[in-house]
Amino acid sequence: MYKKIVIQDVIKAVTEVSDFITREAQAFDANKVMIKELNSLVSYVDQQAELMLIEKLTPLVPNAGFLAEEGQGIQNAEGYNWIIDPLDGTTNFVHGVPVFAISVGLAHNKDLILGVVYEVCRKECFWAISGQGAFLWDKPIKTSRNNTLSNALLATGFPYQKFEHEGAFWNTFSELMKNCRGLRRLGSAAVDLAYTACGRFDGFFEYRLNAWDVAAGALLVKEAGGLVTDYTGKENYLFGGEILAACNPDIHKAMLNSIQKYYL
Repeated sequence: MYKKIVIQDVIKAVTEVSDFITREAQAFDANKVMIKELNSLVSYVDQQAELMLIEKLTPLVPNAGFLAEEGQGIQNAEGYNWIIDPLDGTTNFVHGVPVFAISVGLAHNKDLILGVVYEVCRKECFWAISGQGAFLWDKPIKTSRNNTLSNALLATGFPYQKFEHEGAFWNTFSELMKNCRGLRRLGSAAVDLAYTACGRFDGFFEYRLNAWDVAAGALLVKEAGGLVTDYTGKENYLFGGEILAACNPDIHKAMLNSIQKYYL
């Protein structure tokens, strides 16, 4: 059921929604943005894109529920759920910064089955099926072979609300900054994870994330040969609110050691 024909249908749906987002970006009115909570923005583009995804994905897996950022659709307590972020990087979109993506994952209970991250501005489609590898369009992708932190380019997300771990974050950031090649903050966790999967980044860490931010990207990293955990080194990254993704165990261990000095 979840073989290539299904992923092709998902990619088709996501591509069509990306076309809608691209059209709307041409003349987007920032005055139409709504604020859900501190620094958490939503626009009619997010909402319409989510409705479009729900409409297009519903026939693909009968009786599947939806866990979606804007709260449209119904989540199943058990069974299959689509986990979707219709526009990951809304703040970038609103300000005209060309880094934002659509993220679509399918999970059975807590097991991720497939994932698609479509970076809208670059028109890059990253996808993965559990046990079948990860791809950028039709090209297989793998995580970086680098195993030395000093040669690593890392990514993160800055705190933007609920700052209770602000001190731990900046301490971790400072330590990693002094020991790696560079740190980047793109503003889209889905893109950060996709870039880790294809070897552009060697690792990514962030806290205060939701399942729709990381579901598809986490599967990409794992299927591309990387390692994904929470900050304890366990696997509660989908619903635990924190994620550490790395290209291999060596980079993961080095990053985890820094994180655990300050967060645990």
